[in-house]
Amino acid sequence: MAQWMETRVRVRYAETDQMGVVYHANYLVWFEVGRVEFMRSLGLEYRRLEEDFGCLISVVEAQARYKLPARYDDDLLIRTGILMLRGSLMRIGYEIVRVADGVLLATGETTHMVVGRDMKRRALPEPYERAFRAMLER
Repeated sequence: MAQWMETRVRVRYAETDQMGVVYHANYLVWFEVGRVEFMRSLGLEYRRLEEDFGCLISVVEAQARYKLPARYDDDLLIRTGILMLRGSLMRIGYEIVRVADGVLLATGETTHMVVGRDMKRRALPEPYERAFRAMLER
């Protein structure tokens, strides 16, 4: 199973809908926040991947399962971890947990393909692959 990294976010009023709950698409935004911070926690950056290696990590599939609603001003944990790494493909898992009571609100996964600026498949650069594999092996 994945080694999880945690990032905290607080629900902003603008992220809620007319029912007073977080609008469903915001979970995908939080997944990205978790992904970026996960990489940063490993000493890696998206920007360096793009600028130094000419690679992009394209989302090719995303899914979310909503269990209970998050509401305005909830303090949330985004748990993020690598679930699979195979060649230029990777799958990342997420859990959204309300800090106040530890309740799991949503889960999700995104599948990514590493591509160049020409949008053709490329290998994940070695420093990124090494760090991600280390997280899978923990």
